[in-house]
Amino acid sequence: MPSAPAIAARGVTVRYGDVLALESASLSIAPGRVTGLVGMNGSGKSTLLKALTGMVRPDEGEIELLGHSVSAARAHGLIGYMPQSEDIDPTFPISVRDVVMMGRYGALGLTRRPRAADRAAVAEALERVELSDLAGRQIGQLSGGQRKRAFLARAIAQGASLLLLDEPFAGVDKRSEATIVRLLRELASSGRSILISTHDLHALPQLADDAVLLLRTVLFHGSVHEALEPERLATAFGLDVLTGGGAA
Repeated sequence: MPSAPAIAARGVTVRYGDVLALESASLSIAPGRVTGLVGMNGSGKSTLLKALTGMVRPDEGEIELLGHSVSAARAHGLIGYMPQSEDIDPTFPISVRDVVMMGRYGALGLTRRPRAADRAAVAEALERVELSDLAGRQIGQLSGGQRKRAFLARAIAQGASLLLLDEPFAGVDKRSEATIVRLLRELASSGRSILISTHDLHALPQLADDAVLLLRTVLFHGSVHEALEPERLATAFGLDVLTGGGAA
């Protein structure tokens, strides 16, 4: 029996008051793939990710994640979400290790006391993002790239089957970008599904198996090579291009 799609969105429409953020967006993504979500600012990328996490409720349409409703997928800890920016006070005295341990909260039980398995999962996640030596450092003391890696470690420690990442390369250094790309490929190889919004078109071929072009609705979903064709990118980014027989 074939496995359920990692993401199945059908006719998803989201409005913020009078603003139409998404209109009849439909998408089906197979498990175990890295999919790049590409579009201009205001194209609806963050809104789509928030709809998939349940942070935004669609006005119309249906969403299933790994064969479950969004609420059931959240309850089972199947979704790991990394927003563009985190609402963590950089002066708050919380360590990198504590931030990553937040990913384990759903498995800690009523006592909220980490067990050996939780500590091991956190240590492994920190090692995978190359932050083991900074585990005890206060989170606000990290660079932008290191902080992004810490929040990715939190999603890894959670053990989620579906990772949703909103612009994880924004403001990161080259080392952090390379670490994140390598790690996402490893996670996909182990069966996890990843949807990642990005402006970095140059890194897309190395990062993603396929790509989605979004402009308030899904314009294209297919190979990265096809997605990066100039005519398709021009449409996604609202540019006029001259194709075919030239100008009169």
